Amino acid sequence: MEHNVSVGLDIGTTKIVAMIGRKNEYGKVEILGIGKSKSLGVHRGVVNNITQTIQSIQQAVQEAEAAADMKIDEVTVGIAGQHIRSLQHSDYITRSNSETVIDEDDIDRLINQVHKLVMLPGEEIIHVLPQEYKVDGQAEIKEPIGMYGGRLEANFHVVVGQVSSIRNIGRCVQSSGLNLEGITLEPLASANAVLSQEEKEAGVALIDIGGGTTDLAIFRDGIIRHTAVIPFGGNVITEDIKEGCSIIEKQAELLKIKFGSAWPGENKDNEIVSIPGLRGREPKEITLKNLSKIIHARVVEIVEQVYVEIKNYGHEEQKKKLIAGIVLTGGGSQLKHLKQLVEYITGMDTRIGYPNEHLAGDSDDDITSPLFATAVGLVLDGLKRQERKKVEQQEQVVDDIETPDEEEVKEKPIKERRSFLDKLTERVKDFLDNAE
Repeated sequence: MEHNVSVGLDIGTTKIVAMIGRKNEYGKVEILGIGKSKSLGVHRGVVNNITQTIQSIQQAVQEAEAAADMKIDEVTVGIAGQHIRSLQHSDYITRSNSETVIDEDDIDRLINQVHKLVMLPGEEIIHVLPQEYKVDGQAEIKEPIGMYGGRLEANFHVVVGQVSSIRNIGRCVQSSGLNLEGITLEPLASANAVLSQEEKEAGVALIDIGGGTTDLAIFRDGIIRHTAVIPFGGNVITEDIKEGCSIIEKQAELLKIKFGSAWPGENKDNEIVSIPGLRGREPKEITLKNLSKIIHARVVEIVEQVYVEIKNYGHEEQKKKLIAGIVLTGGGSQLKHLKQLVEYITGMDTRIGYPNEHLAGDSDDDITSPLFATAVGLVLDGLKRQERKKVEQQEQVVDDIETPDEEEVKEKPIKERRSFLDKLTERVKDFLDNAE
């Protein structure tokens, strides 16, 4: 696969999307091809049928390859699902020599200590995100490198997930004939695609309503502060319509998309949709008012659960207020009047997030639909990862050529810390290679 092209693979509960993108000369991302297939082996973000998932992945990948007229061999894949949870944790290390400045190794030591936290069986730490540091009791330090101090402590946002679920996703990708380039947390990927830097600074909650799960990511001061996955999404709404109106799932899904609204007051009592009966049976008549009552009840439940998580983060404290409010994305965000309902329940400013923050100006409207927020985010993540690799390789070459004098050593730029997702990707790869 040619350089500076990256492929995002979003393995969702309702659909699997493969998206191929590359950076153009203006630093924006052009989408070269996109393929999507119905997701058959995934439930609430977790793979529960490997064979079906592999088939769906291959179908999506072939479609994307045909559209972009190129072969795909590496993908960046997203992990989400009901097994992901997050917690806050603070930890400290005591440095043996407080006369030297704090460096990368101290921070790595502190982060590795967090990894010793005891988890539930089968769970593993996926992501450790430092929130703020304290050096010798001085608080609110963003970057302690280069400072003097004996005791270094930090608050961490720790994301935990089930390792078997992550390995299963790796297995599906590998069995589809693809290599894992990287693994990313889906709420983070969606956030990269739809949020602007100003929003992340001001404080914003991103709610990604998918088919099987609703993901939440909260940013403040440019740093991710809280993540959560709520095990409900658009599918439970469809399920409710199916039960409530006694119709088949396909009809329920169409009804939801075409006529559904999250606000019952909008529909007049006499607005009726007629649905063809099954083979020789009478057609069914459904009032739009009833339809939106069913939808409303379930959406309120989802939004209230998300709002509980936003409150858990501490949105009501003055210091942690989310000034930019809420951004809704994902397929479920296209429900009519959802924005108004969310504003009504939470009292926070709300907008629908389209993934056009980093896309080239002439992108198709289809691609900038909230449906594809995660896929666009995964492409961005893959491109970023490639750039990092390139920088590391160049530094390697430079290191090999020169044997630096004392003076030059100090000038070397601080290398970017390898993220835990990179380490996780390597661990999953190793596991898969040795498991055969």
